[in-house]
Amino acid sequence: MKVITVKQPFATLIKEGLKEYEFRTWKINYRGDIYIHAGKSIDKEAMKRYEHLHLSYPTGCILAKAKIVDCIVIDDEMKKILKEKDPLIYFGALQNKEKIEYGWKLENIESIEEIPIRGKLGLWEYPEIEK
Repeated sequence: MKVITVKQPFATLIKEGLKEYEFRTWKINYRGDIYIHAGKSIDKEAMKRYEHLHLSYPTGCILAKAKIVDCIVIDDEMKKILKEKDPLIYFGALQNKEKIEYGWKLENIESIEEIPIRGKLGLWEYPEIEK
């Protein structure tokens, strides 16, 4: 199954169902199931923004499964939608004025038992976990 490595706190925000879009500078044509891997790197500034949520932010592990259902250009109209949805959760996408980015729309997000593993760049593969 496909996997994407995401910095903390964003991996946990996805796992908890608080963040429905993963932002990238590249477009993706893939639609389907994906594992969310929490990378070893942490966005310290973002961690401060979300400390009031009192969540756990593990690193170096697969921690959630989701389905990519769309890839949306983050233009002014989409920024308006994200701002109405949750300006704190989508703070980074709303502040980025220089790059054209894409939002990978995630649905059916579910937490899974953490699997310790080293992450990789881009989309990578990991065997599907049997339930």
